[in-house]
Amino acid sequence: MPQRPNFLLGRGENLVEPIVVPGRPVEREAPYSIPAARERLEPMLVAAVRRLEALPDLACPHDQTVASITLHPEYIAKSYFPSRLINAVGLRTVGSRGVEVTPERRSMGRVPEPKPSTEVFVAGPRGAFRDWADKLPRWTIKTVGADDLAAVEKFAAIEPAGKIKAVFSKHDEVLFEVVLHASDRRHDDYILEGFRAFLRPLGVKADMDLRFYAGGLCFLRMKAPKARIGEIAEFSFLRAAREMPRIRVMRPIIRGLAPKGSKVSLPTQPPLDPSLRVAVFDGGLPDRSPLSPWAVAHDTDGVGRPLKELHLHGHAVTSALLFGSIDPDAAAERPFAAVDHYRVLDEKSHHDPYELYDVLQRIKSVLETKQYEFINLSMGPAMPVDDDDVHAWTSVLDEYLSEGTTIASIAVGNGGEDDAELRHNRIQVPADCVNGLSIGACDSAGVKWKRAVYSSIGPGRSPGIVKPDLLAFGGSDREPYLVLDADAVPRVVGVTGTSFASPDALRSALGIRAHFGQNLSPLAIKALLIHGSENPGFSRTDIGWGRIARTIEAMVICPPGMVSVVYQGKMEARKFVRAPIPMPGAQLAGRVSIRATFCFSTPVDPGHSGNYTRSGLEVFFRPDKENRDPPDALHAKTDTFFRPGALYPTEDKLRRDAHKWETCLHAEVTKLGRSLNGPVFDVHYNARAESHSVSSAPKIRYALVVTVEAPRVADLYDQVLRRYRNQLEPINPIVQIPLQT
Repeated sequence: MPQRPNFLLGRGENLVEPIVVPGRPVEREAPYSIPAARERLEPMLVAAVRRLEALPDLACPHDQTVASITLHPEYIAKSYFPSRLINAVGLRTVGSRGVEVTPERRSMGRVPEPKPSTEVFVAGPRGAFRDWADKLPRWTIKTVGADDLAAVEKFAAIEPAGKIKAVFSKHDEVLFEVVLHASDRRHDDYILEGFRAFLRPLGVKADMDLRFYAGGLCFLRMKAPKARIGEIAEFSFLRAAREMPRIRVMRPIIRGLAPKGSKVSLPTQPPLDPSLRVAVFDGGLPDRSPLSPWAVAHDTDGVGRPLKELHLHGHAVTSALLFGSIDPDAAAERPFAAVDHYRVLDEKSHHDPYELYDVLQRIKSVLETKQYEFINLSMGPAMPVDDDDVHAWTSVLDEYLSEGTTIASIAVGNGGEDDAELRHNRIQVPADCVNGLSIGACDSAGVKWKRAVYSSIGPGRSPGIVKPDLLAFGGSDREPYLVLDADAVPRVVGVTGTSFASPDALRSALGIRAHFGQNLSPLAIKALLIHGSENPGFSRTDIGWGRIARTIEAMVICPPGMVSVVYQGKMEARKFVRAPIPMPGAQLAGRVSIRATFCFSTPVDPGHSGNYTRSGLEVFFRPDKENRDPPDALHAKTDTFFRPGALYPTEDKLRRDAHKWETCLHAEVTKLGRSLNGPVFDVHYNARAESHSVSSAPKIRYALVVTVEAPRVADLYDQVLRRYRNQLEPINPIVQIPLQT
């Protein structure tokens, strides 16, 4: 009788306990004294007020306007945010974005050099700006807010030209996407009414009927003469105006057919988990589709007539989700779950620029009325990610996914061969979702593989810089991805694209869910996909964390000399918890590797693109509980694990604390067994909102996967299981996994 496999251990959260970490006083030397900061700021403030006074009254609804504060690079941490100053002068923060600045001075006499910083947008009555400029020369060290003056490196009115993104259209009239600093709360209604009144003399009308709100921003579409966009950008609460992108072209790239006349043997059983349903948003399914036993087609409200090429795309995406890349010489595998395929694209989608918002509204309407644990998006705007501003698609999806109860697999786009110098080859919206799973394509399903040349590359925005998250097989010229043809008689056809890598990746997640049921949360499944990924040394720019493991067993079974443990739960803001790394009672021999993956969900601040995530984890690795310095220290010394600067080749150009705000942390260290004595991770949940500290924040869901590998200890799994027999237990599948040989 074959031995039962060692499945990964669950209930790791039983080991987690709260701890107290003593605070450390922070002594800092300001780069400017209060008198010096006041003298620097005064002429900048006077010039800005002069510019704000010159704005047309209609550009300042209720006489309110917006200006810009650029923080000194040494003051970008949330705890140094100049809230007291902003409040003292009667202003409020409405947004921010990352910038690079060379400060006039640095503390401790260091040489000034370009550093990442934050540009903060502040709003208030024009009179508040005037009063500040009038009173600033008389400010003293006792004035409320004066301590924050050193945080201000620059102050300026916002020039209209800086709000306008590139416009490529050759037409005189262009459909623009306009972003306003306005929330969906009633007290911001005056901003939209003011914008409507401001546009009226210009002969322009914005579409106020279909608008999206996210994190203090309002997204509108507006058709306007290209020559007048500079005037429109004078509206004080306008954050950005850009040419409305189109939906990506949704034509499967046919690379080849299976041998003529070959047919596919489809399964006759229902999905492995008939209760599990996946939402696919795409071009629909043709009538009499061979996929109909496992996929139900739905037309969303307001969608127009279908288009054959979109049907073909939707059919190929759904085939990839149900069966993976089909081997024509073998029977197709049984699907893991059933599919609800929502047709959100129609005959207008390729050529009508208005469709971009219509499609997003159709997706949003479905997600607001029905809860799914798994969704797939193999489409989106034909638009590379922008570091300065977050797109409506990304904002809406990230807010929906912030609870951590859904895995959204999102194709990164096929722009990998576009202009690299202009960064047009970068991942496409909404693959920059920090709460989503962004999927690129590799060129082979075999052992030897690399990024497919068409697959868009990273980085993403920071936070969210490691994008794509993962690669999955998407097909290539020499090895196309084989899907069911849309004919009533099933046969296979070869396609390529990240459109098919995305459902292929989601299929791996569904396989874990179908076999293990609700023992693993969506976040835990996401963590397992990343934790078990393969990276033979390729650039993170190309492949993110790596390629998804080719089999489920590779992610859930512990071979001799290895043990993996899953922790799942919620974390409370501003608290420290300790997660012990399960080890045998005896010292381990030889070299020991520890691999760990943290994934968590977070609310987001779309108006603060550089400080987009509201939650972050600061993780401290303590390998030896007896190693204290000084000896009476409350906790053991820390060692490097999730290394700042290791997330991405360009990390040195990012703000120092950027790694703390990433929603996924993944790393591995190797130690001598004798150096490990009760190793732990101490985890601090940081919370912020609108770029500054907050006293309270909601709990966040998290998942942690830890693998300990000691090649010289074959029975490591059994030793750990015996030691923690009342706390950890194997996560056994509810449906037997067909093991590969």
